[in-house]
Amino acid sequence: MSATLAERADAIATEFADLDPRERLELLLEFAEKLAPLPPQYAAERDAGHNRVHECQTPVFLWVDLEDGRVHVHADVAPEAPTVKGFVSLLADIVSGATAAEVVAFQPNLVERFGLAQSLGMVRMRGLQAIAHHIRRKVADAAAK
Repeated sequence: MSATLAERADAIATEFADLDPRERLELLLEFAEKLAPLPPQYAAERDAGHNRVHECQTPVFLWVDLEDGRVHVHADVAPEAPTVKGFVSLLADIVSGATAAEVVAFQPNLVERFGLAQSLGMVRMRGLQAIAHHIRRKVADAAAK
């Protein structure tokens, strides 16, 4: 039996809990390295500027698919923004495989839960929160179709 979205978020929050701010950023950078490459079918859309999260200063592109009722997130993040890439990787890891209802109901206060607020500036925090809300909105839209 696979873990629920909430269980995956709790497990990752536990990983961050006992770390100091510098170590949290290092763990976030480890997650950045785990972000799967963008599938080739999305490259032309990204290159045309489609599916960008405009609320984030960093170029972040997101695709959300529902396959057999399960969410799959595909993303591309500028390599010069490893903390943002790490956060996107975390989100993709947490929500991928969840049901649309789980994702829509999920309250993504992950910046606070992972103790990243003190390590990141206000502008970056807003961008990360926008990414989480963007995923929820895309899932809700896909589920409504």
